[in-house]
Amino acid sequence: MMLIFFAAGAFLAINLLSLMIAGWRIWPRLGPQPRTTYRPPVSIVIPLCGREEFSCETLESVFRLDWPDYEVIFCVADGKDAVVPLIKDVRRRHPAVPAAILVGDDRISANPKLNNCVKGWNAASHEWVVLADSNVLMPADYLVRLMAAWRPESGLVCSTPLGSRPHGFWAEVECAFLNAHQARWQYAGEALGFGFAQGKSMLWRKSLLDANGGIQALAAEIAEDAAATKLVRSLGLKVHLVSAPFEQPLGIRTFREVWARQCRWARLRRVTFPQFFGPEILAGVVPPLLLAAIAATAAGHSLLTAAALVATAAYLPELVLVHRKNWHLSRWSLVAMLTRDLLLPIIWVRSWLAGSADWRGNRMSIGSQESRLETGALPPLVSTS
Repeated sequence: MMLIFFAAGAFLAINLLSLMIAGWRIWPRLGPQPRTTYRPPVSIVIPLCGREEFSCETLESVFRLDWPDYEVIFCVADGKDAVVPLIKDVRRRHPAVPAAILVGDDRISANPKLNNCVKGWNAASHEWVVLADSNVLMPADYLVRLMAAWRPESGLVCSTPLGSRPHGFWAEVECAFLNAHQARWQYAGEALGFGFAQGKSMLWRKSLLDANGGIQALAAEIAEDAAATKLVRSLGLKVHLVSAPFEQPLGIRTFREVWARQCRWARLRRVTFPQFFGPEILAGVVPPLLLAAIAATAAGHSLLTAAALVATAAYLPELVLVHRKNWHLSRWSLVAMLTRDLLLPIIWVRSWLAGSADWRGNRMSIGSQESRLETGALPPLVSTS
């Protein structure tokens, strides 16, 4: 019986350790700006498809960066896309920043987002290139943070998305997935030497990627960030994260949207990094809660008391992390975290079943390494939103 209690305690201790590492590694949102005296010219490549709830704000943010010399390259697959007039309007208001709109679809892979980036990568005129999703809300020090995170052993610098401005309960759940769960584990992993790329914002040295297959090399996996991770590691380099993640305003989310997105990401992780994905079933509150319930029942203790102790040990440190980092926190946050953890094992089981995912009108078959695009629809994936 003591062994079961010990196992439950071990799960909670690992959870606490990951939160402590992330708390040490991540700077608070709106915290001090990192320092970097190296400010070379940068090209920012942004794939787009359709207008989103926060498109006006995220596009404006691209033109207000505290950086002496940068260009912005917007990529769309269809010249009639509804976002094109919006891009043109924002560009007219900021004539001092060089910006271009490139139209076309380069089918180099089953990943529509990557296909949409090819023309932008080839057109980039600077050595430093950022591939950024359209729904990233770039702070003024966006490029400062990316460049400050580059080290001699870096092959790539990126950022996880930080969910903000949720409208409705399921958007709160999305925040719980993105922030104190996914961002926490990714920063903890990077601090321990297991950095993984995230496609939201990726800073590359163009010569490095071009010398190793170019942007086409990112088609080696169904997800470009998984291919980037493996490529960087194969070169003996590391993936590093920015000091604090960049915001992704969420707006309204439905259960169906959250479920579909999390299942898609889980299947992609299972296909690209199965050795790391397997242990994910042990994440969250469910494993220690089940173990504590079994031990409490066998010992004749109160199930309610055991559950309350486990929940307190699991969620109090998580809430402290969210509060100290100035991330989104509301009266629904605790319930959203519990909902997330109840969904985690179901999503994990679902990920082992072959299936398809919808990426902005493109049906993606994700069941094995032979993942493929099922339709010829033009609009590419813009982002993970």
